[in-house]
Amino acid sequence: MTAKSKKYTGASSFVDIDNSREEEQVKIMEQIIEEGHCPFCLENFFKYNSRDLLKESQHWILTLNKWPYKNTKHHFLAILKEHAENMQEIPPEAGKELIELFQWLEKKYSIPGGGFAMRFGDTNYSAGTVKHIHAQLIVPDIEEEEFKPVRFKIGKG
Repeated sequence: MTAKSKKYTGASSFVDIDNSREEEQVKIMEQIIEEGHCPFCLENFFKYNSRDLLKESQHWILTLNKWPYKNTKHHFLAILKEHAENMQEIPPEAGKELIELFQWLEKKYSIPGGGFAMRFGDTNYSAGTVKHIHAQLIVPDIEEEEFKPVRFKIGKG
């Protein structure tokens, strides 16, 4: 865990810097807080995420996680195109589309197994860093010599 920015702890924003894991992530989140806009909304996405889009659909963009969890072989993000913070804001047809995107990833990358999760709402409960609906597809790198299980945190603390 990295040192958090004391200047922004508890600041109301589109990000929750307290849940960050990397020094570079803290620096970028400080910039996001200063600029006051959501880093996952399409008009801002490429300013903060230099990774190419893997695929785009009506409701989602699919990309690599800029800060993948330790012990992952693959860590993908599916980001809802429209700004939303709670599940009840997700169009029902977007759920079907999300599964189809993850099926596409499974086939394209020959993924033998893994997990996916979605954080939503209050970041004290979700432990999310960005307050914009996004889902993660995570594949552990079990063949790595010093492999340890991937941990997905829920709840601040």
